[in-house]
Amino acid sequence: MKAKASVTAQKLLNLYRQAHVIIGGWSAVNSVFVNEADDDIIRELQSLPTGKMLIQHIENLRTGKTPMDSIAHELLPYGGMMAESEKSVDVSQSELQDVLTAIDNFTPTSDGLNDFMNTSAIKKFGTDWVSAGRNVLSDNPEALKKFGDIVRISTAYRLWDEANKLLGQPITDKIRANLQVDMPEYETYLPMFGDDGKELLHRLHSLTSSLPSHDES
Repeated sequence: MKAKASVTAQKLLNLYRQAHVIIGGWSAVNSVFVNEADDDIIRELQSLPTGKMLIQHIENLRTGKTPMDSIAHELLPYGGMMAESEKSVDVSQSELQDVLTAIDNFTPTSDGLNDFMNTSAIKKFGTDWVSAGRNVLSDNPEALKKFGDIVRISTAYRLWDEANKLLGQPITDKIRANLQVDMPEYETYLPMFGDDGKELLHRLHSLTSSLPSHDES
């Protein structure tokens, strides 16, 4: 069954707002916009904050006005402030080597992720570690690819923790509605944990199944 237009619209808007920390940047998300934004989703975007900006961006992509690896400056989310902050990262040669060593030594476990996050250069980046790391590795495609894998693993562990926390609290209709919006992300990352992740995903799906339908005309 096709996801409700409102859910997909919110997913696209989340991608639009977070493109600055997604490995691959606009090249990665623009194809998703073009492929998924049908008429129903465009109508949903009209009523969402910054949705009209995303609609204009999608139109620019489809007409060829904007290349598929770019975005018009006036349509950048947050007024372009996040993109500008990404460009301002400075690291020393020793800090860059620190990051490269941490990438090479990374193991895809919870302990391995903690070790990586405690690397001095990564700690220096703070909450901007994804965009900062991508910036300083821009001239090293091999390291950038490995870094992208680490980002995905970090996202998976974050969602694992969030899902377990959510399931351990009283579930309200608002929580169910928010969960439905976030479900595409859970569906992408939780299966990385094998059978345990699939079981956790099944439990999340069971929560949204009781949501009232708004598709009836």
